[in-house]
Amino acid sequence: MRDHRLIDGKVVRARILDEAKAYVEAAGGSNRIGRLVSVSIGDNPEVAVYVRNQARGAVAAGIRFDQQLWSADVTQEECKQRIAAMNDDPNVLGVILQRPVPEHIHVRSLQSAIHPLKDVEGMNPSSIGNIVYSDVALAPCTAAASVELIKETGLELKGLEIVMIGHSEIVGKPAAMMLMAEGATVTVCHHMTRSVAMHSRRADVVVVAVGKAHLIGPEMIKPGAAVIDIGINQITDADGETRIVGDVDTDAVKEVAGWITPVPGGVGPVTVAILMRNATVAHQRQKAAGWIS
Repeated sequence: MRDHRLIDGKVVRARILDEAKAYVEAAGGSNRIGRLVSVSIGDNPEVAVYVRNQARGAVAAGIRFDQQLWSADVTQEECKQRIAAMNDDPNVLGVILQRPVPEHIHVRSLQSAIHPLKDVEGMNPSSIGNIVYSDVALAPCTAAASVELIKETGLELKGLEIVMIGHSEIVGKPAAMMLMAEGATVTVCHHMTRSVAMHSRRADVVVVAVGKAHLIGPEMIKPGAAVIDIGINQITDADGETRIVGDVDTDAVKEVAGWITPVPGGVGPVTVAILMRNATVAHQRQKAAGWIS
């Protein structure tokens, strides 16, 4: 039997992708709305996994997906020139810059080079800045996925007490701002917070994005609270088996929490779906700006 406490990210993913596919079909099909371009700089097996997942999401949404692998010795200026060409290409719907990049590449500079209307990852500084003004339609995908999964619980976000553990630029900070835009009261904890547990124990929702396996235990969660686990950590068991776990001790915490996202199978699948939703938003905004007919 399915554990009702576990929020199934695959179900949420399927719904968002169906919505994206319906938009694409209504817009005239994949040939009408352009293609997503995935840019990987240097050959990285972990990045290849992300790209495959994104490609599957694009297929499900009916969006063309172009995978480009640039040489690891490409220069910063060459990268910017190629991105500028894609910005000017009406057949490119959006640009996805895969991370990590080689050490000589300044990733924030390249993210800034992607035009905000083609920034389907929501990583251009102007896209993140828009969140401050409650424009969350093109937000960073993982942050948006965490908000989507909170909504999946049915909890009313207005006035909800939420604790965000982790304050990275791509997840913690934008997620906190997105939740404030929804009317939630948000506390952000980080490595300098004196007592994370003091804050998390009073929260209706705890969102965790730290990168430390099983950091959050049941003693840190209020009974009935929702827990959104964004962490992805690889650990090795005593028998030598490796497995992926989150920042939350899921088996222990689910005995206290009202809802919890599993790892894997929670935030990850939804993140890919949000990328496809962002692609449809990018198309709408490009049309509104007169870039495409």
